[in-house]
Amino acid sequence: MSGISENDLQLLEQKGISREKVSTQIETFKEGIPFVDLEKAAIIGDGIFKFTSSEEEELVANFEASTSSLSLLKFVPASGAASRMFKALFNFLDAYNPSDENLTAYIERTKDSDIKQFSERITDFPFYDLVQKRIAGKYKTKGEEVFLFVKELLSEEGLNYGFYPKGLLPFHKYAEHTATPFEEHLKEGANYAKSGGNAKLHFTISEQHAEMFKSEFDTVENRVSTATNTSFTVGYSYQKSSTDTIAVNMDNTPFRNEDGSLLFRPGGHGALIENLNEQVADIIFIKNIDNVVTPENADSVTHSKKVLAGLLMKVQQKAFLYAKLLNGHQVSNDQLEDIKQFLQQNLNVRFADGYDSLNINEQVKILQDKINRPIRVCGMVKNEGEPGGGPFWIKDPHGNVSLQIIESAQIDTENDSQKALLKNSTHFNPVDLVCGVCDHQGKKFNLLNFVDPKQGFITEKTKDGKDLKALELPGLWNGAMAFWNTIFVEVATTTFNPVKTVNDLLKPSHQVN
Repeated sequence: MSGISENDLQLLEQKGISREKVSTQIETFKEGIPFVDLEKAAIIGDGIFKFTSSEEEELVANFEASTSSLSLLKFVPASGAASRMFKALFNFLDAYNPSDENLTAYIERTKDSDIKQFSERITDFPFYDLVQKRIAGKYKTKGEEVFLFVKELLSEEGLNYGFYPKGLLPFHKYAEHTATPFEEHLKEGANYAKSGGNAKLHFTISEQHAEMFKSEFDTVENRVSTATNTSFTVGYSYQKSSTDTIAVNMDNTPFRNEDGSLLFRPGGHGALIENLNEQVADIIFIKNIDNVVTPENADSVTHSKKVLAGLLMKVQQKAFLYAKLLNGHQVSNDQLEDIKQFLQQNLNVRFADGYDSLNINEQVKILQDKINRPIRVCGMVKNEGEPGGGPFWIKDPHGNVSLQIIESAQIDTENDSQKALLKNSTHFNPVDLVCGVCDHQGKKFNLLNFVDPKQGFITEKTKDGKDLKALELPGLWNGAMAFWNTIFVEVATTTFNPVKTVNDLLKPSHQVN
């Protein structure tokens, strides 16, 4: 990287970023990131397992019998701000003036279906009573009520929910209280991530929200502990500034702010592989902060998680046995074939064409490499709408085939055959992972060794009215886990209830009966 000043060097040191890393990122901008090459979509029987009820019960029993001797952790990416969730409401505040137009006329004129639904079911929101108390007696018309309600909800002088982290918003209304996703995750953790009466959870949050999360835990801990007969150990971490990525101009030269300083941007959720790498447990459950359920679906979620964890343990047991065998180097041809079959059938590993013609030592080396990796068991949900990111078999530039979670942004939708594979895929990724991060000796893998840096994203943004290019790191469950051993399992759609917009809180899955 040329043209670097003393101020630039100070900034790099402050952020913990090396010059080499910046140079590599600039090279990535110059070279571009190629689209992935989809070979086929993963389907039931070819990349996705589907279990019978009795098989599921066996896996659950397998997990439950071992929980007291296992260290369990629930890892929840929770740094997302709620501002995107309220996008339609922010637009409404800008566009609507209740003194100029009644609400019905506004909705008819703008065809704003989001505000129509929001206003018609306003009493069903978990924060309705709280906001109503604050605006009572201040409005005469429906338009004034909805306008004041939204303003109270989002403005800095009001509840300021637009600034909140998503994890601390009221999501569910119970008879005596409202519950945030943070509280619901604690309850869930008590159901399947508890060992010896204690559930351990780790939330990745924004530093600016740290006190808010700690205060919420103080508020809800006693209530949840009493209800679930569980004690909680809760940890937090922040996305490291050393994972920020440099922004460049459209000609790939470093972008500079108006004060002349280099512009760095957060690297996206892929940066959290560093946070995950600092956690140690026998089994780590990963689930997004906004994917929580009401009590009606809690049993379904618990069952599903225990199935995935039971499968991880079953597969890991055999993988560890084979890893020890390979370490001893006294392996017969039959045993080598057994290990190869296990890797193919249970861990979806694919071997290069020339493997069978290699000598025993070379085969042992390859098998050792392929079996000594972290394992992720990922729930997959049936596509019921527009397909997004999901499970695919992909081929890398060297011809190696592997099972991956791919986002639609990684796929060349201008290519008809690739587009067809995306369009006809049967399942999508709900971010429902159960991970084994230790080897057969109980030593934790360095997860940074299993990242595919070629699976990042380049996006176009603007800053101070100028166009720039930004680099997102390979996603946490995409390229950041590209070289893990991967198992996909179909799970019930009831386990997937994300809240992307405020109106998602009106879905039956977020209305407490």
